[in-house]
Amino acid sequence: MLGPQIAEGRGKRTGRRVIATEPQLKIEASVEETTTLIGIQGTNLITYTATNKPDGSLEGEGEGVFATPDGQIVTWKGTGVGRFAEGGAVNYCGTISYTTSSQKFIRLNGVAGVFQFELDAQGNTRSATYEMVPASATQRAKA
Repeated sequence: MLGPQIAEGRGKRTGRRVIATEPQLKIEASVEETTTLIGIQGTNLITYTATNKPDGSLEGEGEGVFATPDGQIVTWKGTGVGRFAEGGAVNYCGTISYTTSSQKFIRLNGVAGVFQFELDAQGNTRSATYEMVPASATQRAKA
């Protein structure tokens, strides 16, 4: 089940390049966001690749690092699908997993996140991630 929101970010695309044109187009993009992750603000550096599918949708894979001003680090990997929107904007949704040794964020090692990522035509980004809660945990909470 979809659980509480655990992250929210806003930022800007900082670069993009063509990785391949054959057998299909593959683009790499970089983003820097100011992000709040489980209530703690930091910087999220994102790199993702997108390939086009026959129906015009996109398949994306990304990874990145969230860092707090005091040096706490959380790395993550994600995968998702996207669609082009009006004016060249792109909207993605998918899943994300975290890895950290930081005690402030250690619970994220066992979290599966579901994200929404929007990139407007000017390169501005917005993102939100929600925790997935196993059905068994939800059922126990209701009991």
